[in-house]
Order: sequence, then structure tokens, then C-alpha cells
Amino acid sequence: MAYLTLFTTALAAATLLPAYSEILLGGMVTQGYSLWWIWFWATAGNTLGSVVNGIIGRQVDRFKHKRWFPVTANQLERARIRFNRYGQWSLLMGWLPIGGDALTLVGGIMRVPWLNFVVLVGIGKGIRYALVIWLVLEASGVPAPP
Repeated sequence: MAYLTLFTTALAAATLLPAYSEILLGGMVTQGYSLWWIWFWATAGNTLGSVVNGIIGRQVDRFKHKRWFPVTANQLERARIRFNRYGQWSLLMGWLPIGGDALTLVGGIMRVPWLNFVVLVGIGKGIRYALVIWLVLEASGVPAPP
């Protein structure tokens, strides 16, 4: 059940919802849960949350001319230009706490092929969670399993 909670929290954290999976992850690390499964479920949930952002991004063009749409055409064009400067590789930075969710949203707007999207975002998220696990182990003094 703890792994499912971590997966769900990580998924929510990757969307525009206010959630922080690192707190739960850190608690699980210090309580002796399997580091492999913690890393796997956090990475999978967070990557899937970014796919949700990509799906939303793919729908932007349908709504961009509506009065209620929260982004102006100029802001949208600037985001496209910035994304094109670095291309699909910028999705490796989808893990960033500030701007990462926007990158995955723009990746959807730019219709990055799904395989590329998932692989690049997944690599970035996986590295991030591995680093968070390592930092928690170092800070808490909990020995890593052999």
C-alpha cells in the first residue's frame, strides 16, 4: 500500500497539482522500504504525471482562442520558440521543481513523439529520484543495503 501511495503522490506532484513526493519518499527510505521499489514507483508515477501534462499540452490548440484560456497567444509562441531552441532534449529537465511541469506541457504542445517524451522524461525523473534517495541516506545516516 505504501508503494501505491508513493506512486500516486509522485504522479500528482508531476502535474499542476500541489503535491510533494520527496517527503513521503524520504520517510520510506528511513523506514527501510526497498530502495529499488521506492525508486521505481516514484519514477513511474512522476513520469506518468508528466504524460498527463503532455496530453493536456496536446489539447492546447483546441482552446487557445477561448476567452477563458489562461495563456495569451504571445506567451504560447514564446514558449514554443524557447522549446525549439533546445528541442526534445529539454525534456530531460522535466524533473526541475520550477519550470519542469511547464516543459512537459510544452512538450505536449509541440507534439513530441510519445516514445521520445516518455524516455527523456523518465531518464530525468529517474536520475532525480536516485539523487533524492542518496541524499536522504546520507543525511539520515541510514545505511544503504548491500
